[in-house]
Amino acid sequence: MARTAAYLIHLGEKVSKSQMIHEDITWSKYSSDKVDIGETLARIIRTLDKALPLNRPLRALSIGSSKEPQFRILQSAFRGGLYLLDIEKTALEEVKERIHRQNTNHVYLLHDDFNKIFLNESKTSKFLKQEMGGKKAELVTLQHSMYYTPALSWYTLIRNLYTKILAPEGALYCVMMSSETKDPDSTTWLYNHFAGKFCGHKNNQDLLQFKRLLKSSPQFKAGGILSKTSRVEFFVEDFERFMSVVWMILLYPQVHKFTAGQREEITRFVYKKFYSKKKPLVQYQDHLVIYRDLGIKGII
Repeated sequence: MARTAAYLIHLGEKVSKSQMIHEDITWSKYSSDKVDIGETLARIIRTLDKALPLNRPLRALSIGSSKEPQFRILQSAFRGGLYLLDIEKTALEEVKERIHRQNTNHVYLLHDDFNKIFLNESKTSKFLKQEMGGKKAELVTLQHSMYYTPALSWYTLIRNLYTKILAPEGALYCVMMSSETKDPDSTTWLYNHFAGKFCGHKNNQDLLQFKRLLKSSPQFKAGGILSKTSRVEFFVEDFERFMSVVWMILLYPQVHKFTAGQREEITRFVYKKFYSKKKPLVQYQDHLVIYRDLGIKGII
């Protein structure tokens, strides 16, 4: 029996209560985002391999991306220790099962809120000593994690990671949805429209603008700061899954608290504009890499 539009819209609004881990799984499976990030990550690792001794066991700290497909790349490349920090305990539990099953004992799981640690210099130092055995990481990644850090605190976050966690020769990698675009079919437009309309929120999380701030700071002069913007697409035939990703993009309920009426309006809009036309949702995303003292020109 075919589902009516009204029924699908009801389900799309109802799925707003789904867990972030399930939303992210859908995004990972039905978008090209993880392929895009994986390709960039491979280029960063290639730079590190070229700059550092081949017999040096590399270490990495991945913040907020414990269950993503990049885990397979990271656990293979960073045999000296891979540290996965995530606030989502369910995601860590799934990785824990995989670690046990595949005997990847160089992977360490850490359940905590990264903002509470890395926005404080002394807590960052304590984290390095207690959780990472005092040994710094050649790679630190923040893949779609900085949405949950106010833009005014980004400099403190990156400075503490750069000075306290990142090895003297290494790379720090961030990726986020672009803050501005004229494309009305994009996640950026969707977020800016509804967060602005219902919450009076203006998106100031601009990674490319942040790059300009970093380049003007003497703190980050010991290497190159590179960026690029890429385009990914998302579509899934199941409307509930489609909407679950929309709620993740709109940061509901972690950041924005849309009312029931507002959630219904958003769901109707997405159904009419995207799902009923089988039109993919486009995401433009900015990648930023800070290389530190590698002695070569890195790539991104």
